[in-house]
Amino acid sequence: MEKYILQTKNLCKNFKKQKAVNNISLSVRENSVYGLLGPNGAGKSTTLKMITGVLRPTSGQITFEGHEWSRKDLGDIGALIEAPPLYENLTARENLKVRTTLLGLKEQRIDEVLKIVDLTNTGKKRAGQFSMGMKQRLGIAIALLNNPKLLILDEPTNGLDPIGIQDLRKLIRSFPEQGITVILSSHILSEVEQTADHIGIISGGVLGYEAKINPGENLESLFMEVVRKNER
Repeated sequence: MEKYILQTKNLCKNFKKQKAVNNISLSVRENSVYGLLGPNGAGKSTTLKMITGVLRPTSGQITFEGHEWSRKDLGDIGALIEAPPLYENLTARENLKVRTTLLGLKEQRIDEVLKIVDLTNTGKKRAGQFSMGMKQRLGIAIALLNNPKLLILDEPTNGLDPIGIQDLRKLIRSFPEQGITVILSSHILSEVEQTADHIGIISGGVLGYEAKINPGENLESLFMEVVRKNER
């Protein structure tokens, strides 16, 4: 029997009269990469912000590890949503030191996450001088500090060059082997196709499709079919 680390049931979020997320029910399997696909403005980020406690759902339920989600569960969730939260005048190590101090974590965790994201040898170079790919990896290192069981990455390859995308893809694929489940949101089909085990497709705030990725499946055709159906 497959175990789900995260599920949502009829999750909704309204902003005044606009329904940004409409009865979304996700099921994310433990130790997998779940690709959350959708065009810009589909409701992906709003959904992830509810899971990470940034936004309060209008209605619906979130279940984490078999129990109703509470803010205590944020200790087991790491997230990189939108731009990495970096102090650009500080080094990678100094950025992580600020967080370990705030979270009350042991300093040895800094070396562990720097090794995971391959930023050990950045020395005194300040984060403001990092490439986009290095900034993204440092953002992921920050999200990994608390040893999360679930890692949420919202459009992590935005602005990256092909080498940066390939490096990040390899990094994300390594997480399930370390006991970390990943939710990866993107509007880039090829990226999710090469990285995720399962996908959910959101359009117009509605989850129109959820299933395991099948080898040889025409994801572009499926994506367009779901998006157009929900636009009607």
